[in-house]
Parts: sequence; C-alpha cells; structure tokens
Amino acid sequence: MTTSAQTPPLIKDPQRLENRLAEIPQEPGVYLMRDGSDRIIYVGKSRKLRSRVRSYFRESQKLTERIATMVRQVTEIEFIVTDTEAEALALEANLIKQHLPYFNVLLKDDKKYPYVCITWSEDYPRIYITRKRQLSNQKDKYYGPYTDSHLLREILRLCKRIFPLRQRPQPLFKDRPCLNFDLGRCPGVCQSLISPEEYRKIVQKVAMVFQGRSSELIDILTEQMHKQAELLNFEAAARFRDQINGLKSLSAEQKVSLPDDTVSRDAIALAADAQHACIQLFQIRAGKLVGRLAFVAEVPTLSSPSKEGGLMGAILQRVLEEHYQTAEAVEIPTEILVQYELPEPDILADVLTQRKGRKVTILAPQRQTKAELIEMVERNAQYELQRMQKLSDRNQQAMEDLAAILDLPELPHRIEGYDISHIQGSNAVASQVVFIDGLPAKQHYRHYKIKNPTVTVGHSDDFASLAEVIGRRFRKYAEDPQLQRTGNSDWPDLIMIDGGKGQLSSVVAVLQEMNLLEDLRVISLAKKREEIFLPGESEPLTTDAEQPGVQLLRRLRDEAHRFAVSFHRQQRSDKLKRSRLDEIPGLGHHRQKQLLGHFRSVDYIRQATPTQLAEVPGIGPRLAQEIYDYFHPS
Repeated sequence: MTTSAQTPPLIKDPQRLENRLAEIPQEPGVYLMRDGSDRIIYVGKSRKLRSRVRSYFRESQKLTERIATMVRQVTEIEFIVTDTEAEALALEANLIKQHLPYFNVLLKDDKKYPYVCITWSEDYPRIYITRKRQLSNQKDKYYGPYTDSHLLREILRLCKRIFPLRQRPQPLFKDRPCLNFDLGRCPGVCQSLISPEEYRKIVQKVAMVFQGRSSELIDILTEQMHKQAELLNFEAAARFRDQINGLKSLSAEQKVSLPDDTVSRDAIALAADAQHACIQLFQIRAGKLVGRLAFVAEVPTLSSPSKEGGLMGAILQRVLEEHYQTAEAVEIPTEILVQYELPEPDILADVLTQRKGRKVTILAPQRQTKAELIEMVERNAQYELQRMQKLSDRNQQAMEDLAAILDLPELPHRIEGYDISHIQGSNAVASQVVFIDGLPAKQHYRHYKIKNPTVTVGHSDDFASLAEVIGRRFRKYAEDPQLQRTGNSDWPDLIMIDGGKGQLSSVVAVLQEMNLLEDLRVISLAKKREEIFLPGESEPLTTDAEQPGVQLLRRLRDEAHRFAVSFHRQQRSDKLKRSRLDEIPGLGHHRQKQLLGHFRSVDYIRQATPTQLAEVPGIGPRLAQEIYDYFHPS
C-alpha cells in the first residue's frame, strides 16, 4: 500500500483516522505504521489489534516522548491477522528484522554500554567493540550490551592471543604479511594465506565465547587435542592445549551457587524511577556468570499505582523479546528467571522453545536460591539507576541554571553548538553538535565543508563561515515559514556559537535576513574568560565560569571544537593522500577513491605495474598506462 508524500498525518485528520481504526479487527496480529514517505516506522503486535492501535491516538493516553513523536508522523496503518498470539510474536520479529523500523527500539541506544560485533557479511569477518548497534547488514552479529567495557576489551585481547585472528584493521604491507603472521598470531588474512572458509571456522570458535559457550568450546578443543596427540601431531596438540588453558583463564569467574549447575539460565530484573528503568540480565552457564548485560528503557506514566507490577512485567517481556530476536538457537537458555510475572509468558516461552528445539521455561521465583539470584540482579540494577539519577540531577541542575542565566521561559531541551576549524583558511570546515537534556546526542551531529569562495588558503574568515553554516542549517525554515517549529524535535531551544561578539554578530545578521531571529535564541561563548554574549549587547553577562549552566555550555563548546577539529584533520589527510593523484589527467575524484581503496596508499600505487593498476574497477589499460608513466617518467 502506497501513500502520497503530501498525505497529512492521521492525527491531523480525525475522520480518516476513525475510518481506518474501524477497519482494523479485534483479532490477534501485527500492525505496521507508515510515515508520509511510505516508510515503515513501527511494527507492533497485539492480541486485540483495534484496541491496541486505538490506544496510540487517545488523548488520555500517556505516551512516552519517543512514541508521541512517532504518532505525529503516522499517515497510514496496515495490519496482518494471525491465528494465535505466538504467531503474531514470531511475525513481528521477522518484520522488524526485514524493515528495521526507526521507532522499534524500546531500549535506548545511549552508547553507554559497548557491544561486540562480528561482521559475518564479509569473507574474512572482523571482530570489534562498538557502542553503536547499526543493523546495516542482517548477517552481522552483535553481542551485548556489556556493562564492563574494560573486562570486555580484556576478553577480546585474550581471544586474539588464544586464536589466530586478524590483528590489524588495514594491511601493513601490500605484498607480504606483517610480523603477526610470523608469530602465529594472524593466519595471513591480508594476503589471503588462509581460505575464507577456514578463517570463518576460527571466528566461530571466538563467537562461542561471546555466546557464553566457553565450556562447550573447551570440550570440543579437548577432543581435538587428544585426536592430534594420537596422530603424533604434537605441535597441533600443543596449540589446542594452549587455547584450552587460555579459555579456562577467561571463564575463571566466581561461581553462582545454584542447585543445578547443568542448566543454562538467564536472570533478569530491573529498578525504575518515574522516567527510566535500568534492566540487568545475568547470563549463567554451567553455574558460572558468563555475561552481564544492561539496558535502559523508558517508563510510561502509570494511571494507577496498583498497575506497577504489570507495567514492570510488560517492560521485562519487551526487553526479553528484543534481546532474543537476534539470538541464535544455541544462545537461548532453557530457563529464564524474571523479577515480575510477564503478561504473556506462555507465548514467549512457546516461541523460544520452537526456536531452540528444547523446552524453555520462564519462572518468577518467590523464595530459596533462585529468588536470591533475582534479588542480586535487582541490586545491580538499583546501583545503575542511582548512578543514572546522579547524572540526570547534574544535568537538570545545569539546565535550570542556564535557563536562569539566559532568562529562558523553559528549560532548553535541545541545544546546538557550532564551531569552525581550519589552518590559515585551508580545508575550512564547521561542526554542529547537539545536546538533548544536557547530554550529547551524536545521532544529530553534522559537519559542513565551507563553500565560501573567499575562504581560501592564506585567507580565513570565521565570521563568513559561521554565517554560511547557519544559513544552510535553517534555510528550509526560511523558505517555508509554515514548517512546524513548536514541538519539532529538529528545532533548537538554544544556539551557542563558539566565539565572541564578532562571531555572534555575523550569525545574528544572517538570521535577521531569513526572518528567524525572533524565533531563535542565540548566544556565544568566548574562550578566554568563558564569557557569554547576547545579541545586541556590548558587555558579557555576569557569570561565574564554574557555575553549572556555564559548565554545560563549556562542555557543548568543547564537543563542538573536538568534532570540528577531527573532521578538519580527516579532510586534510584525504587531501594529502590525493595531492599527487590530482595532477594526473583523466583521474577524477571517484577513480582516485577506487585506487586508494585498492592500494591503500600513493606509494603502493607508484610501485604498481600497469597490469595491476588496470585491475582496479574503472581504471582501464589506457589510464593505467598514463598513471604508470606519471610515476615513472622516461
């Protein structure tokens, strides 16, 4: 079903909304919400489709900010009816994997907890730690998020010592492996000295560590060690022995005392305040705590205190559904201990049982050892919540102080900071960083290349550069005065310019030209004395550099500076790489990228033969010869 890009959101067309809701049956199934660009932005399930979808559009319904933002964008609702709720849950998981809807994230990705990613989409998979879970390729696998980043890095470091894995993101040499190959720490991936199939077998063993299957892996390696010893291949047997000893040191953690050490368990509990819930999930395999994952979820407003247990159970159920959506069958435990009764435990247990091929039990223990384990998990969640509350209180205090300093009518929810970076006008760039509720929101960061023709090498103009960037940032609002501003998540409550009165004046001038100055609050922060300047004022505000509101602006300014400088360095590095290639006739920007992507450096391009150069996509024999002749003049 397609919708026009001009179709208004359903919430602004009550008659069309009511007609659409009346068409949705009261049966179990899945609903899909689309925006004006016909993209699926949310997928959900329910045992009664019409009631569930209608609840999003009730004025009395207390929605979280994330869901309220989604509802304002919905222009069409589709549904798929299923026979059972279990089918609806499985179908929902498949649709989320297929469409990756933007708002299908109960768990906030605040980049606080790290993941481990294995890029199974590549011939030679990479293993790396990341704080951003990007589901760009369905074959790639993420494990986590883990609470202890230091321990996680230590585990990955030990894995690279135990197993022969690629040690460098990029090859050190073009035509030979580096020292890691000679030391036996890398199988020579850069020179394809190992086949992709053999290398993937090694990575699969490492994946078992992050799946909590270290004991199972030790058993497999022990069997292979004995087999090699029987064949008198003692060198191979010694390698297996070393891997086994390394894995035992990895799993030498404190045992969790439970009656049955042979059962694999996950224990999940949470601690919540009025806004957020901190969830901890302990992975226990063979009586050992092999992983401790952490999540943060938004808490909807309660209509009645008596419903608290049901709400907490619903949050736990949703967390478990999202957590196990991408888990492999071997990662699913046979027993899941929960702090609160789940609203639909049987449905989730049936789906997990079907996927695992063995019965999966979900319990809410009330006494004895399993209840004590849940209490321990809850205590850890409580400590994390307290830490988050302290950080939130600090940010709240800083925003209140900043609102008082600037005489703002409300707390500044979205603050944008801008800075310019260059060296004597060369490679001039700008940064836009965003703080939401006092915290960096890196998904909204942007960088700009300065296009002003007067900004050249030897001639810099920060005033003109800032004016250009602000003009580009708010051009769409100047061109269309009807664009929504109040309640628009893209519209800033405050803009901070890195600089003094001159930089501020240049920005004020361009906003006046676009008739936006009355609707935007703009200030500047001068570095020398941390002074705040307002438009039209010759003297700075009377403030203390150490008061919370000024410290918030300083954090914003320093982040804008860091982001601008890092982008400037990247641009400068790219220009240095391409400086010699620019002189070759017929070699444009795209083909330069192809060459550098293939050979990694200009030096390797210079050493290549015409035949090797012609192997690069887009470089034919004729151009290859011209490139070779340029580096080897007769």
